[in-house]
Amino acid sequence: MTAHSRDTPQFYLTAPSPCPYLKGQFERKVFTHLVGEQAATLNDLLTHGGFRRSQTIAYRPACESCRACVSVRVRVDEFVWTKAFRRNRAVNRDLVRADIGTTPTSEQYSLFRAYLDRRHSDGGMVDMTVLDYATMVEDSHVRTGLVEYRRRGPDTAINGKGQGPLIAVALVDRLSDGLSLVYSFYDPEQSERGLGTHVILDHIEQARKLGLPYLYLGYWVDGSPKMDYKRRFRPQEFLSPGGWVLREGE
Repeated sequence: MTAHSRDTPQFYLTAPSPCPYLKGQFERKVFTHLVGEQAATLNDLLTHGGFRRSQTIAYRPACESCRACVSVRVRVDEFVWTKAFRRNRAVNRDLVRADIGTTPTSEQYSLFRAYLDRRHSDGGMVDMTVLDYATMVEDSHVRTGLVEYRRRGPDTAINGKGQGPLIAVALVDRLSDGLSLVYSFYDPEQSERGLGTHVILDHIEQARKLGLPYLYLGYWVDGSPKMDYKRRFRPQEFLSPGGWVLREGE
């Protein structure tokens, strides 16, 4: 498994391990390396086929007895702004986004650590060091970048920058037909803001401004309460055996 072509992808299957979303289930993943000059093109194709990216790896579930993980994406131009979403936008109107490329910082890691410790203390990322975090951000052969969110400052209208402590961060891939949210985290002490929702709403708007039809949200897991929030962003397509399909009733 240590040797692989940089131009022709080779796929591998992981051993079974406990599922982080459904109690009593075991997960397996099929994965390949995203390296070389064709990495961005391959990431595009694999994302369309239900894969997700983690650093230089693209993976998707290949569980033997479960099909609960479903890839979902939002139709940007038809997105429905509900009252709850409008309230979220109003609550966070004092936040300013900044695209900063792939530059990890100690401030980001401190926020990342606080988020994991409060929201995902039993997750697979909880032991990540500052070096692991830097690798997650920097180790990529595809078009990707970080977005930071801070409060609006007195000079924001002039310089376009926020001021004050970091509140939220998103790692986002640019695809041929959309944006893909790879990972996001935020200040767990500011739950009243609904920062996770704000990050998604902001990227729906960014995709629209860029003329991209979709925002990819990764996997919705049927039966997992922690993943149920993704159903709120509509209209939404899911990846079926026959291709991308609009959810019924949307």
